[in-house]
Amino acid sequence: MSTKPILEVNEIPKPGQWITLSLQHLFAMFGSTILVPYLVGLSPALALISSGIGTLAFIILTKWKVPAYLGSSFAYIAPIIALKAQGGAGKAMIATFVVGVVYWLVSLIIKKAGYEWLMRLLPPVVVGPVIIVIGLALSGTAVGMAMDNPAGKYSLLYFSAALVTLVATIIFSVCFKGMLSIIPILAGIIIGYIYSVFIGIVNFKPVIEAHWFEMPKFLFPFVSYKVNFSWDIVLMIVPVAVVTLSEHIGHQLVLSKVVGQNYIKDPGLHRSICGDGTASIISALIGGPPKTTYGENIGVIAITRVYSVYVIAGAAVAAIIFGFIGKITALIHSIPTPVMGGVSILLFGIIASSGLRMLVDSKIDFGNNRNLAISSVILVIGIGGAFIKISDQFQIQGMALAAIIGIILNLVLPGKPDVSADDMFETETETEKKTIKKLA
Repeated sequence: MSTKPILEVNEIPKPGQWITLSLQHLFAMFGSTILVPYLVGLSPALALISSGIGTLAFIILTKWKVPAYLGSSFAYIAPIIALKAQGGAGKAMIATFVVGVVYWLVSLIIKKAGYEWLMRLLPPVVVGPVIIVIGLALSGTAVGMAMDNPAGKYSLLYFSAALVTLVATIIFSVCFKGMLSIIPILAGIIIGYIYSVFIGIVNFKPVIEAHWFEMPKFLFPFVSYKVNFSWDIVLMIVPVAVVTLSEHIGHQLVLSKVVGQNYIKDPGLHRSICGDGTASIISALIGGPPKTTYGENIGVIAITRVYSVYVIAGAAVAAIIFGFIGKITALIHSIPTPVMGGVSILLFGIIASSGLRMLVDSKIDFGNNRNLAISSVILVIGIGGAFIKISDQFQIQGMALAAIIGIILNLVLPGKPDVSADDMFETETETEKKTIKKLA
C-alpha cells in the first residue's frame, strides 16, 4: 500500500474535489452522530450543527494541524439519559458543559506536567472494563428499541425491521472493503429504513410537511432552561470524562501514525484535549451532546490518504448546513425506533468488545489476582447498576461509580506495574494499522 499522501495536511483541494471528499467524511460520521441524540432524546439537527462548529473550533485550537472530526460521544449516553430523566434537557446540557470544563482542566495540567500521569491513573485494566460497562449497560435499551412497538409491547413486525437492519450493518462491516466498510451504520440504517417502508411502519407525513429551511430549537442556558448546578452531575459525568480522555489520546496516537506527524508534541496533546473540551462546551451552549474525535473519520483519512485539514473543515460546514435543512431533520425523525435498535445492538456490543480488545491487546494477565479483582468489581458494579445515594441531589451510580472504584483500587492495591503511555497504546495502534491496511 502506498503511503504517499494525495493531499497534505495544509493542502487546499480543488473545489469539486473538496466537496466530494468533505461529503465522504460527512457520511462517515453521520450515522453515529445522529444516533446518540436519537437515543437520549435530543435534537439530531443540533447534534449535526454542534459537531460542525465544534470541529471547526478544534481545528482552530490545534493550529490547523490535526485533521480530526468531532461527533457525538457514545460514552455519555447512559449518564445523559439518567440526568435528563432527573432534571430535563437543561441538566443534560449542564453535564455536557462539565465534560468540557474537565477537558480544559486536564489540558492545563498536561501542558505543565505532561500526560504520563493520566495514563498511570487510567491503565488498561481500569479503562478496558469501564468501556465494557459503557457498552453492556445499554444493552437493555437496544433490545427494547428493537423488539417493542410504539405502545411498548413486543411486536414481531417491528423486531423484523431491527433484525434486517442488524444483518445489513454486519454485512457492510464484515464483507465489504474500502469506504462502505467505514459507513456500516449509515448503510445499515438506509437498508433498515427501506425495509420499514415496505412493511408500512414509516410515517412520511412530517417529512412532507417540513420546510426545506427550518430553524432548529436551540437550547440556550438561562433562556431555554434554568441553570441549576448540582454535585451529582459532577459525580456522574467526571469519571466518564476521565475515561474518554484515554480514548482521545489513543486517537491522537493512531492519527499521528497515519499522517506521519507527532501530534502529541506538535501542536501538543494539551491543545487537542482543549479543542475536544471546547467542542463539548459549544455543544452544551446550543443543545447538543458531548463530543469526541471519531475513529470512523480517521479510517477514511487512512484509506483515502487525504490528510487535508480543509477537507475536514468542509465536512464540518456541510454538517452545519444539514442541521438547518428541515426535511433532512424530519427524515431522521421518521426512522422507526426498531431500525435504530437494530444498529444499537451491534454498536453497543462493539463498544463492549473494544474494551475487551484493549485488555487482550495490552496482555492483561487475569491469572494475577490484582487484575482479576479490579476488572471484576468494575464489571459487576457498572452493569449491576450499583449506586451510592446520600440525598436526591447527591448520588453516584452505574458506570461513574464503577470507574471511581476501579481507579481507587488501581491506586491502592499492591503490585501496580510501571507502564508508560506509549507502551499502553502501542499494541492498540498496531491493531489499528492492520485494520487500516485491510480496509485499503
